[in-house]
Amino acid sequence: MDPLTQGLLGAVAVRNATSKLAKLGSAVLLGFLAGMAADLDVLIRSNTDPLLFLEYHRQFTHSLIFIPLGGLICGFVLYKLIGRRQNLSWRQSVLYCTLGYATHALLDACTTYGTQLFWPFSNERVAWNIMSIIDPLYTLPIAVLLYLSVAKQRRWAAAVALFWVFAYPALGYLQRDRAEAVGHRIAAERGHSVNDLEAKPSFGNILLWKIVYRTDDAYYVDAVRVGYNAKVFPGGSIPMLDLAKLPWLVADSRQAIDLARFRWFSKGYIAQDPNDPNRIIDIRYSLLPNELDALWSIELSPDSPDSAVSYQTHRTDGRTKLSQLWYMLTQ
Repeated sequence: MDPLTQGLLGAVAVRNATSKLAKLGSAVLLGFLAGMAADLDVLIRSNTDPLLFLEYHRQFTHSLIFIPLGGLICGFVLYKLIGRRQNLSWRQSVLYCTLGYATHALLDACTTYGTQLFWPFSNERVAWNIMSIIDPLYTLPIAVLLYLSVAKQRRWAAAVALFWVFAYPALGYLQRDRAEAVGHRIAAERGHSVNDLEAKPSFGNILLWKIVYRTDDAYYVDAVRVGYNAKVFPGGSIPMLDLAKLPWLVADSRQAIDLARFRWFSKGYIAQDPNDPNRIIDIRYSLLPNELDALWSIELSPDSPDSAVSYQTHRTDGRTKLSQLWYMLTQ
């Protein structure tokens, strides 16, 4: 989730756990900062390994077992920087930071990116696919209610904010199941036997969803708006990645290992870019939910199979696509 929302959830958790108004602002600030802290793992990068950050982002710092240690580290640092200046004890600082830190991984698991909640016992990337990574309809009410609770000392606003923290993902859960049901209906109408199907919320909402399903030899994407009635926006298809089409890819070479790492990160939803056979795309993500225009990919190098792959992001024509997204949401 975006850092602001992460911080707000940490602050809401602390606000609902304390009623000491004299220290309320400082306590909420610690919860806000600790709520964002787990994403400092984005700093784990390497100039020689472009995929390293994919393995470590949302890994150990986002594990449930790491929460006490993460809260302790945040508490120690923020006590030195803020807590003692605001007359908070060391124990209070650790408690508030642990509460804030504990919200982070579970919120991330609500999105589609994947979070290793059970590291080191499992490397599974948990993704409940019930919220977009940025959603103003979730974040703004929490921000307003938190402001009323802290600045205006409205205790009821904190309780309502906590209710919204859980209610909106619950609505996303229902919407996801409705979208998946439509996806299975689309596949059945096409006569496809589905091996796997997922519905993912499009950017900034839980009304319009991207449907991705896999048959024996191809992936299919469509968009569906699930309001009172469902409306389908047909998409396209792309063949599954066939390693036989990459005869130069030597087993156990650096490129082959990097491709396997990218496959794990993408939960297997990878394919060759139709316009560049050396580019492998993650088909799960696109700005428009019925397109195969990937937001990121890796570039293979046939002439140097023992070199690292190149990681690329694609953000072209954003304004036009956002206007199309709005049209799909509102027509």
